[in-house]
Amino acid sequence: MAIHEEVRRLQKKWGSKQGWPKRLNWLEIDNMRGWEKQRITFDFPIVAVIGENGSGKSTVLQAAACAYVGESRTFYPTEFFPDTAWDELRSVTIKYGYSQGQENFEGSLRKPTTRWLGQTDRPKRVVKYDDLNRIQPVGARVGYARIAKSAHTERSAKLFDADKVKRLSFVMGQEYASARMALSSVDDVREVPVITEKNFQYSGYHQGSGQITVSELLSIELPKYGLVLIDEIESSLHPRAQRRLIRDLAEQCRLQECQIVLTTHSPYVLDELPLEARLCILRTNNGMKAVKQIVGGISPEFAMTKMDDAAYPECDVYVEDEAAKIFAEEILARYGESVMPRCAVVSYGASNVGLALGTMVVNKRFTRPTCVFVDGDTDPGPGCQALPGGDAPEQVVFKGLRAKNWANLWSVVNRDTSLVHDACVNAMTLDHHEWVRFAANFMRYGAEALWRAMCAEWARECCSANEAQKIINPIIDVLP
Repeated sequence: MAIHEEVRRLQKKWGSKQGWPKRLNWLEIDNMRGWEKQRITFDFPIVAVIGENGSGKSTVLQAAACAYVGESRTFYPTEFFPDTAWDELRSVTIKYGYSQGQENFEGSLRKPTTRWLGQTDRPKRVVKYDDLNRIQPVGARVGYARIAKSAHTERSAKLFDADKVKRLSFVMGQEYASARMALSSVDDVREVPVITEKNFQYSGYHQGSGQITVSELLSIELPKYGLVLIDEIESSLHPRAQRRLIRDLAEQCRLQECQIVLTTHSPYVLDELPLEARLCILRTNNGMKAVKQIVGGISPEFAMTKMDDAAYPECDVYVEDEAAKIFAEEILARYGESVMPRCAVVSYGASNVGLALGTMVVNKRFTRPTCVFVDGDTDPGPGCQALPGGDAPEQVVFKGLRAKNWANLWSVVNRDTSLVHDACVNAMTLDHHEWVRFAANFMRYGAEALWRAMCAEWARECCSANEAQKIINPIIDVLP
Protein backbone atom coordinates (compact mmCIF):
# COMPACT_ATOMS: atom_id res chain seq x y z
CA MET A 1 0.00 0.00 0.00
CA ALA A 2 1.27 3.50 -0.84
CA ILE A 3 2.36 5.61 2.11
CA HIS A 4 -0.40 7.95 3.27
CA GLU A 5 -0.15 11.68 2.72
CA GLU A 6 0.29 12.44 6.43
CA VAL A 7 3.27 10.11 6.69
CA ARG A 8 4.77 11.65 3.54
CA ARG A 9 4.44 15.10 5.11
CA LEU A 10 6.24 13.82 8.18
CA GLN A 11 8.97 12.32 5.96
CA LYS A 12 9.41 15.62 4.15
CA LYS A 13 9.74 17.68 7.32
CA TRP A 14 12.10 15.14 8.91
CA GLY A 15 14.21 15.04 5.73
CA SER A 16 14.58 18.84 5.79
CA LYS A 17 16.54 18.44 9.06
CA GLN A 18 14.48 21.24 10.58
CA GLY A 19 12.86 20.66 13.97
CA TRP A 20 13.07 17.90 16.58
CA PRO A 21 15.57 19.66 18.86
CA LYS A 22 15.41 16.69 21.26
CA ARG A 23 15.98 13.20 19.88
CA LEU A 24 16.83 9.77 21.23
CA ASN A 25 19.14 8.37 18.55
CA TRP A 26 20.00 4.88 19.80
CA LEU A 27 19.97 2.43 22.69
CA GLU A 28 22.28 -0.41 23.71
CA ILE A 29 21.22 -2.87 26.42
CA ASP A 30 23.71 -5.30 27.90
CA ASN A 31 23.34 -8.33 30.18
CA MET A 32 19.61 -8.05 30.73
CA ARG A 33 16.72 -10.16 29.42
CA GLY A 34 18.93 -11.68 26.73
CA TRP A 35 20.31 -8.40 25.40
CA GLU A 36 24.04 -8.30 24.66
CA LYS A 37 24.95 -4.78 23.47
CA GLN A 38 22.81 -4.93 20.32
CA ARG A 39 22.15 -1.38 19.12
CA ILE A 40 18.64 -0.14 18.40
CA THR A 41 18.66 3.00 16.24
CA PHE A 42 15.78 5.43 15.80
CA ASP A 43 16.08 6.93 12.32
CA PHE A 44 12.55 8.35 11.96
CA PRO A 45 10.26 10.37 14.27
CA ILE A 46 7.96 7.33 14.54
CA VAL A 47 9.62 3.93 14.86
CA ALA A 48 7.73 0.63 15.08
CA VAL A 49 9.47 -2.32 16.75
CA ILE A 50 8.07 -5.72 15.84
CA GLY A 51 8.96 -9.20 17.02
CA GLU A 52 7.67 -12.34 18.69
CA ASN A 53 6.45 -12.38 22.27
CA GLY A 54 9.46 -12.31 24.56
CA SER A 55 11.80 -10.94 21.89
CA GLY A 56 12.50 -7.79 23.91
CA LYS A 57 10.18 -5.15 22.45
CA SER A 58 8.88 -3.89 25.80
CA THR A 59 12.43 -3.80 27.17
CA VAL A 60 13.31 -1.31 24.43
CA LEU A 61 10.46 1.00 25.47
CA GLN A 62 11.31 0.70 29.17
CA ALA A 63 14.99 1.41 28.59
CA ALA A 64 14.05 4.46 26.47
CA ALA A 65 11.76 5.74 29.24
CA CYS A 66 14.69 5.60 31.69
CA ALA A 67 17.02 7.63 29.45
CA TYR A 68 15.53 10.97 30.57
CA VAL A 69 14.54 12.90 33.68
CA GLY A 70 10.90 13.82 33.11
CA GLU A 71 9.48 17.28 33.69
CA SER A 72 6.40 15.98 35.51
CA ARG A 73 6.98 12.23 35.69
CA THR A 74 10.36 10.50 35.83
CA PHE A 75 10.77 6.78 35.18
CA TYR A 76 13.36 4.79 37.11
CA PRO A 77 15.03 1.49 36.15
CA THR A 78 13.79 -0.17 39.36
CA GLU A 79 10.19 0.27 38.12
CA PHE A 80 10.84 -1.88 35.06
CA PHE A 81 13.82 -4.01 36.03
CA PRO A 82 13.44 -5.02 39.71
CA ASP A 83 15.37 -7.63 41.63
CA THR A 84 13.12 -10.48 42.73
CA ALA A 85 13.45 -13.90 44.28
CA TRP A 86 13.86 -15.22 40.72
CA ASP A 87 15.70 -12.35 39.01
CA GLU A 88 18.93 -10.76 40.18
CA LEU A 89 20.34 -8.13 37.86
CA ARG A 90 24.07 -7.47 38.07
CA SER A 91 26.60 -5.96 35.63
CA VAL A 92 23.76 -4.45 33.62
CA THR A 93 24.26 -1.43 31.35
CA ILE A 94 21.85 0.69 29.32
CA LYS A 95 23.68 3.08 26.99
CA TYR A 96 21.94 5.72 24.92
CA GLY A 97 22.77 8.39 22.38
CA TYR A 98 20.73 11.57 22.17
CA SER A 99 20.69 14.96 20.49
CA GLN A 100 20.04 18.41 21.91
CA GLY A 101 19.79 20.79 18.99
CA GLN A 102 22.77 20.13 16.72
CA GLU A 103 24.90 18.50 19.41
CA ASN A 104 25.10 14.76 20.08
CA PHE A 105 25.69 13.22 23.48
CA GLU A 106 25.92 9.82 25.10
CA GLY A 107 24.79 8.62 28.51
CA SER A 108 24.44 5.40 30.44
CA LEU A 109 22.64 3.73 33.33
CA ARG A 110 24.64 1.05 35.11
CA LYS A 111 23.96 -1.52 37.77
CA PRO A 112 27.31 -3.11 38.60
CA THR A 113 26.04 -4.61 41.87
CA THR A 114 22.86 -3.68 43.76
CA ARG A 115 22.34 -0.01 42.85
CA TRP A 116 21.64 1.78 39.60
CA LEU A 117 24.19 4.48 38.77
CA GLY A 118 24.06 7.38 36.32
CA GLN A 119 20.47 8.43 36.98
CA THR A 120 21.34 11.97 38.03
CA ASP A 121 23.20 12.54 34.73
CA ARG A 122 20.17 11.98 32.53
CA PRO A 123 18.98 14.81 30.23
CA LYS A 124 15.55 16.41 30.76
CA ARG A 125 12.60 15.66 28.49
CA VAL A 126 8.87 15.03 28.78
CA VAL A 127 8.29 11.27 28.53
CA LYS A 128 4.88 9.60 28.13
CA TYR A 129 4.71 5.82 28.51
CA ASP A 130 1.48 4.04 27.53
CA ASP A 131 1.63 0.38 28.56
CA LEU A 132 -0.86 -2.49 28.21
CA ASN A 133 -2.92 -1.41 31.23
CA ARG A 134 -4.97 0.63 28.78
CA ILE A 135 -6.57 -2.49 27.25
CA GLN A 136 -8.20 -3.53 30.53
CA PRO A 137 -11.98 -3.02 30.54
CA VAL A 138 -12.87 -0.03 32.70
CA GLY A 139 -14.95 -2.13 35.08
CA ALA A 140 -12.02 -4.52 35.70
CA ARG A 141 -9.53 -1.82 36.68
CA VAL A 142 -8.59 -1.28 40.30
CA GLY A 143 -11.09 1.01 42.00
CA TYR A 144 -13.44 1.39 39.05
CA ALA A 145 -15.93 -1.27 40.16
CA ARG A 146 -16.54 0.75 43.33
CA ILE A 147 -17.59 3.75 41.21
CA ALA A 148 -20.16 1.72 39.30
CA LYS A 149 -21.58 0.16 42.47
CA SER A 150 -21.91 3.49 44.30
CA ALA A 151 -24.54 6.15 43.88
CA HIS A 152 -22.65 8.82 41.98
CA THR A 153 -22.91 11.79 39.67
CA GLU A 154 -20.44 13.42 37.31
CA ARG A 155 -18.33 15.86 39.31
CA SER A 156 -16.25 17.35 36.51
CA ALA A 157 -14.93 16.54 33.04
CA LYS A 158 -12.21 17.45 30.58
CA LEU A 159 -13.97 18.06 27.27
CA PHE A 160 -12.38 17.08 23.97
CA ASP A 161 -12.13 20.12 21.74
CA ALA A 162 -13.55 19.97 18.21
CA ASP A 163 -10.22 18.86 16.76
CA LYS A 164 -9.90 15.91 19.17
CA VAL A 165 -13.49 14.83 18.53
CA LYS A 166 -12.71 14.93 14.80
CA ARG A 167 -9.56 12.85 15.34
CA LEU A 168 -11.45 10.30 17.45
CA SER A 169 -14.14 10.03 14.77
CA PHE A 170 -11.50 9.62 12.06
CA VAL A 171 -9.58 6.84 13.83
CA MET A 172 -12.67 4.88 14.87
CA GLY A 173 -14.51 5.44 11.57
CA GLN A 174 -17.61 6.67 13.38
CA GLU A 175 -19.13 10.12 13.79
CA TYR A 176 -19.01 11.32 17.40
CA ALA A 177 -20.76 14.47 18.57
CA SER A 178 -18.62 14.91 21.66
CA ALA A 179 -16.20 13.16 24.02
CA ARG A 180 -14.79 13.84 27.46
CA MET A 181 -12.83 12.30 30.33
CA ALA A 182 -15.12 12.49 33.36
CA LEU A 183 -14.61 12.24 37.14
CA SER A 184 -17.34 10.90 39.38
CA SER A 185 -18.52 12.31 42.70
CA VAL A 186 -17.11 9.28 44.55
CA ASP A 187 -13.58 9.32 43.06
CA ASP A 188 -11.58 12.38 42.09
CA VAL A 189 -8.69 10.43 40.51
CA ARG A 190 -10.05 7.73 38.20
CA GLU A 191 -11.22 9.17 34.88
CA VAL A 192 -13.94 7.54 32.78
CA PRO A 193 -14.17 8.15 29.02
CA VAL A 194 -17.63 9.29 27.89
CA ILE A 195 -18.58 9.64 24.23
CA THR A 196 -21.71 10.85 22.49
CA GLU A 197 -22.75 9.32 19.19
CA LYS A 198 -25.56 11.44 17.76
CA ASN A 199 -28.00 11.60 20.71
CA PHE A 200 -26.76 8.46 22.45
CA GLN A 201 -24.22 8.82 25.27
CA TYR A 202 -22.24 5.98 26.82
CA SER A 203 -19.30 5.68 29.18
CA GLY A 204 -16.23 3.46 29.27
CA TYR A 205 -18.24 0.91 31.23
CA HIS A 206 -20.27 0.27 28.06
CA GLN A 207 -17.71 1.05 25.32
CA GLY A 208 -15.71 -1.39 23.26
CA SER A 209 -12.04 -1.85 24.17
CA GLY A 210 -10.94 -0.06 21.00
CA GLN A 211 -13.06 2.99 21.79
CA ILE A 212 -11.62 3.15 25.31
CA THR A 213 -8.06 2.72 24.05
CA VAL A 214 -8.27 5.47 21.44
CA SER A 215 -10.27 7.85 23.68
CA GLU A 216 -7.69 7.61 26.43
CA LEU A 217 -4.77 7.87 24.03
CA LEU A 218 -6.15 10.98 22.35
CA SER A 219 -7.06 12.56 25.69
CA ILE A 220 -3.35 12.95 26.39
CA GLU A 221 -1.65 15.89 24.70
CA LEU A 222 1.42 14.70 22.83
CA PRO A 223 4.23 16.70 24.42
CA LYS A 224 6.08 19.29 22.36
CA TYR A 225 9.56 17.82 21.65
CA GLY A 226 8.70 14.93 24.00
CA LEU A 227 9.21 11.18 23.82
CA VAL A 228 6.08 9.01 23.54
CA LEU A 229 6.31 5.26 24.11
CA ILE A 230 3.35 3.00 23.25
CA ASP A 231 3.30 -0.75 23.87
CA GLU A 232 1.37 -2.93 21.36
CA ILE A 233 -0.39 -0.01 19.76
CA GLU A 234 -2.78 -2.20 17.74
CA SER A 235 -4.37 -3.91 20.76
CA SER A 236 -8.19 -3.98 20.51
CA LEU A 237 -8.20 -2.15 17.16
CA HIS A 238 -9.38 -3.51 13.83
CA PRO A 239 -7.04 -3.06 10.83
CA ARG A 240 -8.61 0.14 9.45
CA ALA A 241 -8.46 1.76 12.89
CA GLN A 242 -4.82 0.73 13.23
CA ARG A 243 -3.96 2.39 9.94
CA ARG A 244 -5.87 5.58 10.76
CA LEU A 245 -4.29 5.81 14.22
CA ILE A 246 -0.79 5.75 12.69
CA ARG A 247 -1.84 8.49 10.25
CA ASP A 248 -3.20 10.57 13.12
CA LEU A 249 0.00 10.09 15.13
CA ALA A 250 2.07 11.06 12.08
CA GLU A 251 0.23 14.37 11.87
CA GLN A 252 0.63 15.07 15.58
CA CYS A 253 4.27 14.01 15.48
CA ARG A 254 4.91 16.50 12.69
CA LEU A 255 3.11 19.34 14.46
CA GLN A 256 4.56 18.71 17.92
CA GLU A 257 8.01 17.58 16.71
CA CYS A 258 7.83 14.78 19.24
CA GLN A 259 9.35 11.32 18.91
CA ILE A 260 7.23 8.16 19.06
CA VAL A 261 8.52 4.64 19.60
CA LEU A 262 5.91 1.89 19.55
CA THR A 263 5.80 -1.89 19.60
CA THR A 264 3.49 -3.99 17.51
CA HIS A 265 2.66 -7.40 16.07
CA SER A 266 0.62 -5.87 13.25
CA PRO A 267 1.53 -5.82 9.54
CA TYR A 268 -1.01 -3.01 9.08
CA VAL A 269 0.97 -0.73 11.41
CA LEU A 270 4.23 -1.51 9.58
CA ASP A 271 2.59 -0.98 6.21
CA GLU A 272 1.73 2.63 7.12
CA LEU A 273 5.35 3.52 7.87
CA PRO A 274 8.39 3.94 5.60
CA LEU A 275 11.20 1.38 5.63
CA GLU A 276 13.43 3.47 7.89
CA ALA A 277 10.70 3.44 10.55
CA ARG A 278 10.55 -0.36 10.86
CA LEU A 279 12.68 -2.46 13.19
CA CYS A 280 12.41 -6.22 13.73
CA ILE A 281 13.91 -8.07 16.68
CA LEU A 282 14.84 -11.58 15.58
CA ARG A 283 15.71 -14.37 17.96
CA THR A 284 18.32 -16.49 16.22
CA ASN A 285 20.55 -19.35 17.27
CA ASN A 286 24.29 -19.21 17.90
CA GLY A 287 25.12 -22.79 18.79
CA MET A 288 23.17 -23.56 21.97
CA LYS A 289 22.58 -19.89 22.72
CA ALA A 290 19.66 -17.69 21.62
CA VAL A 291 20.84 -14.36 20.17
CA LYS A 292 18.89 -11.21 19.38
CA GLN A 293 19.43 -9.53 16.04
CA ILE A 294 18.03 -6.13 15.02
CA VAL A 295 16.98 -5.84 11.37
CA GLY A 296 15.74 -2.53 9.94
CA GLY A 297 13.84 -1.72 6.77
CA ILE A 298 11.76 -4.91 6.79
CA SER A 299 8.57 -5.58 4.85
CA PRO A 300 5.32 -6.49 6.66
CA GLU A 301 5.43 -9.86 4.88
CA PHE A 302 8.90 -10.61 6.23
CA ALA A 303 7.84 -9.66 9.75
CA MET A 304 4.79 -11.92 9.64
CA THR A 305 6.83 -14.82 8.27
CA LYS A 306 9.10 -14.57 11.29
CA MET A 307 6.10 -14.63 13.66
CA ASP A 308 3.65 -17.01 11.97
CA ASP A 309 3.81 -20.75 11.27
CA ALA A 310 0.62 -20.98 9.21
CA ALA A 311 2.59 -22.20 6.17
CA TYR A 312 5.05 -25.07 6.40
CA PRO A 313 7.59 -24.72 3.59
CA GLU A 314 10.87 -26.59 3.75
CA CYS A 315 12.85 -23.56 2.61
CA ASP A 316 12.48 -19.80 2.99
CA VAL A 317 13.45 -17.80 -0.11
CA TYR A 318 13.89 -14.10 0.64
CA VAL A 319 13.75 -11.49 -2.12
CA GLU A 320 13.69 -7.71 -2.03
CA ASP A 321 10.10 -6.68 -2.81
CA GLU A 322 6.82 -7.80 -4.32
CA ALA A 323 8.09 -7.27 -7.86
CA ALA A 324 11.05 -9.57 -7.15
CA LYS A 325 8.76 -12.08 -5.43
CA ILE A 326 6.54 -12.49 -8.50
CA PHE A 327 9.60 -12.50 -10.78
CA ALA A 328 11.18 -15.36 -8.78
CA GLU A 329 7.91 -17.30 -8.53
CA GLU A 330 7.37 -17.26 -12.29
CA ILE A 331 10.92 -18.45 -12.98
CA LEU A 332 10.36 -21.29 -10.51
CA ALA A 333 6.97 -22.06 -12.04
CA ARG A 334 8.59 -22.38 -15.49
CA TYR A 335 11.83 -24.18 -14.65
CA GLY A 336 11.60 -25.40 -11.07
CA GLU A 337 8.25 -27.15 -10.73
CA SER A 338 9.64 -29.72 -8.30
CA VAL A 339 11.26 -27.00 -6.16
CA MET A 340 8.52 -24.38 -6.05
CA PRO A 341 6.02 -26.23 -3.76
CA ARG A 342 8.77 -26.70 -1.19
CA CYS A 343 9.55 -22.96 -0.91
CA ALA A 344 8.00 -19.88 0.62
CA VAL A 345 9.06 -16.79 -1.31
CA VAL A 346 8.95 -13.75 0.98
CA SER A 347 9.85 -10.11 0.36
CA TYR A 348 12.05 -8.52 3.02
CA GLY A 349 12.18 -4.81 2.12
CA ALA A 350 15.34 -2.76 1.58
CA SER A 351 18.43 -4.29 -0.05
CA ASN A 352 20.49 -3.74 3.12
CA VAL A 353 18.10 -6.14 4.89
CA GLY A 354 18.99 -8.78 2.29
CA LEU A 355 22.69 -8.30 2.95
CA ALA A 356 22.10 -8.63 6.69
CA LEU A 357 20.06 -11.79 6.12
CA GLY A 358 22.87 -13.17 3.97
CA THR A 359 25.28 -12.71 6.87
CA MET A 360 22.85 -14.61 9.07
CA VAL A 361 22.82 -17.45 6.52
CA VAL A 362 26.62 -17.61 6.59
CA ASN A 363 26.58 -17.70 10.39
CA LYS A 364 23.90 -20.42 10.34
CA ARG A 365 21.46 -18.36 12.37
CA PHE A 366 18.28 -19.67 10.71
CA THR A 367 16.54 -22.76 12.03
CA ARG A 368 15.17 -23.63 8.56
CA PRO A 369 16.96 -23.82 5.19
CA THR A 370 17.15 -20.29 3.83
CA CYS A 371 18.16 -18.62 0.56
CA VAL A 372 18.58 -14.88 0.19
CA PHE A 373 18.48 -13.06 -3.16
CA VAL A 374 19.09 -9.42 -3.99
CA ASP A 375 17.97 -7.75 -7.21
CA GLY A 376 20.36 -8.04 -10.13
CA ASP A 377 21.35 -4.38 -9.83
CA THR A 378 22.74 -4.93 -6.30
CA ASP A 379 26.11 -6.49 -5.63
CA PRO A 380 25.51 -9.72 -3.68
CA GLY A 381 27.27 -10.11 -0.35
CA PRO A 382 28.17 -13.18 1.71
CA GLY A 383 25.25 -15.58 1.85
CA CYS A 384 23.36 -13.70 -0.90
CA GLN A 385 22.73 -14.52 -4.53
CA ALA A 386 21.66 -12.16 -7.32
CA LEU A 387 18.42 -12.77 -9.20
CA PRO A 388 18.78 -13.58 -12.92
CA GLY A 389 19.04 -10.80 -15.46
CA GLY A 390 21.74 -8.55 -14.03
CA ASP A 391 19.36 -5.67 -13.29
CA ALA A 392 16.22 -4.76 -11.38
CA PRO A 393 13.37 -7.19 -12.27
CA GLU A 394 11.33 -4.46 -13.98
CA GLN A 395 14.29 -3.52 -16.16
CA VAL A 396 14.99 -7.15 -17.03
CA VAL A 397 11.41 -8.05 -17.93
CA PHE A 398 10.42 -4.91 -19.83
CA LYS A 399 13.63 -4.77 -21.87
CA GLY A 400 13.56 -8.49 -22.57
CA LEU A 401 9.96 -8.44 -23.78
CA ARG A 402 10.53 -5.25 -25.79
CA ALA A 403 13.29 -7.06 -27.70
CA LYS A 404 10.69 -9.76 -28.48
CA ASN A 405 8.15 -7.14 -29.58
CA TRP A 406 6.23 -7.93 -26.36
CA ALA A 407 5.89 -11.58 -27.45
CA ASN A 408 2.45 -13.01 -26.69
CA LEU A 409 1.67 -10.61 -23.86
CA TRP A 410 -1.24 -9.04 -25.74
CA SER A 411 -3.02 -12.40 -25.89
CA VAL A 412 -2.38 -13.19 -22.21
CA VAL A 413 -3.88 -9.90 -21.03
CA ASN A 414 -6.53 -9.86 -23.77
CA ARG A 415 -5.61 -6.41 -25.08
CA ASP A 416 -4.88 -5.12 -28.57
CA THR A 417 -1.24 -5.43 -29.61
CA SER A 418 -0.88 -1.71 -30.27
CA LEU A 419 -2.30 -0.87 -26.83
CA VAL A 420 0.16 -3.21 -25.13
CA HIS A 421 3.03 -1.73 -27.16
CA ASP A 422 2.09 1.89 -26.39
CA ALA A 423 1.46 1.22 -22.71
CA CYS A 424 4.79 -0.50 -22.12
CA VAL A 425 6.93 1.77 -24.29
CA ASN A 426 5.48 4.93 -22.72
CA ALA A 427 5.96 3.45 -19.24
CA MET A 428 9.66 3.00 -19.91
CA THR A 429 10.16 6.75 -20.14
CA LEU A 430 9.56 6.92 -16.36
CA ASP A 431 11.47 5.65 -13.33
CA HIS A 432 11.45 1.85 -13.52
CA HIS A 433 9.57 1.55 -10.23
CA GLU A 434 6.58 3.19 -11.99
CA TRP A 435 6.61 1.08 -15.15
CA VAL A 436 4.15 -1.61 -14.10
CA ARG A 437 1.62 0.74 -12.53
CA PHE A 438 1.71 3.13 -15.49
CA ALA A 439 1.32 0.36 -18.07
CA ALA A 440 -1.49 -1.26 -16.09
CA ASN A 441 -3.39 2.02 -15.80
CA PHE A 442 -2.86 2.66 -19.52
CA MET A 443 -4.36 -0.73 -20.36
CA ARG A 444 -7.04 -0.59 -17.63
CA TYR A 445 -5.60 -3.76 -16.15
CA GLY A 446 -4.65 -4.82 -12.62
CA ALA A 447 -1.01 -3.94 -11.85
CA GLU A 448 -0.18 -7.18 -10.03
CA ALA A 449 -1.93 -9.31 -12.65
CA LEU A 450 -0.09 -7.49 -15.44
CA TRP A 451 3.29 -7.92 -13.74
CA ARG A 452 2.72 -11.63 -13.18
CA ALA A 453 1.70 -12.04 -16.82
CA MET A 454 4.81 -10.17 -17.96
CA CYS A 455 7.10 -12.24 -15.72
CA ALA A 456 5.52 -15.47 -16.95
CA GLU A 457 5.94 -14.38 -20.57
CA TRP A 458 9.54 -13.30 -19.92
CA ALA A 459 10.32 -16.68 -18.31
CA ARG A 460 8.85 -18.44 -21.37
CA GLU A 461 10.36 -16.26 -24.10
CA CYS A 462 13.52 -14.71 -22.67
CA CYS A 463 14.89 -16.75 -19.80
CA SER A 464 17.10 -19.70 -20.64
CA ALA A 465 17.27 -22.83 -18.51
CA ASN A 466 20.87 -21.96 -17.63
CA GLU A 467 19.84 -18.48 -16.46
CA ALA A 468 17.05 -19.96 -14.35
CA GLN A 469 19.55 -22.16 -12.53
CA LYS A 470 20.88 -19.01 -10.83
CA ILE A 471 17.84 -19.12 -8.59
CA ILE A 472 17.05 -22.86 -8.67
CA ASN A 473 20.47 -24.29 -7.79
CA PRO A 474 20.96 -22.30 -4.55
CA ILE A 475 17.53 -23.51 -3.39
CA ILE A 476 18.30 -27.12 -4.27
CA ASP A 477 21.58 -26.86 -2.41
CA VAL A 478 19.88 -25.99 0.90
CA LEU A 479 16.80 -28.21 0.63
CA PRO A 480 16.87 -31.41 2.70
